[in-house]
Amino acid sequence: MDWMAWTVPTAIFFAVIASLLAVFSILAIRYPESPRVGILRIETTRGDRLFITLLGSAFINLAWLALVSLPQWGALIVCLLYAAAVFRWV
Repeated sequence: MDWMAWTVPTAIFFAVIASLLAVFSILAIRYPESPRVGILRIETTRGDRLFITLLGSAFINLAWLALVSLPQWGALIVCLLYAAAVFRWV
């Protein structure tokens, strides 16, 4: 893995994503759910909401880097609030 120049934050990021995928896979097997319709007026499952959350969080972080001169921890807080909103209302 030396060719990828892994840093501790990068490894943690990918470990968290892999863990989320594993947890959501286990949840889907143990507790199947039927899709629900939220404020976007499309049917979504847990996996769909996770994808929407990850995609939106990427854009939040990019916007934070481009527009705000505060530490990136602030973007993490915004992303957590965004994730809570997506899983609640989408």
